[in-house]
Amino acid sequence: MAQLLISVSSVDEAQMALEHGADFIDLKDPNKGALGALSLEIVREAVVFVSLHDAHGKRLTSATIGDLPMQPALILERVAALASTEVDIIKIGFFAGADYQPCLDALQVITKAGVKLVAVLFAEFEYPANLIHAIKAAGFYGVMLDTSHKNGATFLDYFSEDEIRNLAEQVQTQGLIFGLAGSLNIQHIAMVKPLNPTYMGFRGGVCLDNQRKSNLDAEKIKALRKMM
Repeated sequence: MAQLLISVSSVDEAQMALEHGADFIDLKDPNKGALGALSLEIVREAVVFVSLHDAHGKRLTSATIGDLPMQPALILERVAALASTEVDIIKIGFFAGADYQPCLDALQVITKAGVKLVAVLFAEFEYPANLIHAIKAAGFYGVMLDTSHKNGATFLDYFSEDEIRNLAEQVQTQGLIFGLAGSLNIQHIAMVKPLNPTYMGFRGGVCLDNQRKSNLDAEKIKALRKMM
């Protein structure tokens, strides 16, 4: 069964997501782009909160490093800083027009230290055919498919069902976790579940008026939890 990821921007939102059944508490700032980064202080506070209030110790925290260019030294610096918060998973956006291998090579020092990294690919972009293999070879923990342009379109607007299934199989064959997100809401669950993602991610779909920059809506989170 796919797990539920809720993106939050504060400790208060983390509490709401935790109380209403999120499996992943994902920390990011929706005001700063597709993968906007929160301050290290907020991430650290949220990680501590989840650790103290997750009675069964099964919930995971994740956080993004921001919408950064694929520059190895910059990526490595931000990942190392975020790792200091002890967040469980760090998400890195693979933005278009880049040679990804230098960043993958630089990040091996992080993955070899046991830090769990997830590569976020974007439905709007095209990637090299060997990228999933290269991500696995660099020691990453998983791959996530998201959308870069938050205009209401989902990955379903860019890929056929067969193309998504092929991507999922590529990722899972490599032994990586696979997440799906990007303007998803409760109506998409029935379409996405047959793809067997490790988790589905939501932000706008669980906010007031479906606006990702608005506050979370507890009732929407509860409804999603029942549907999962």
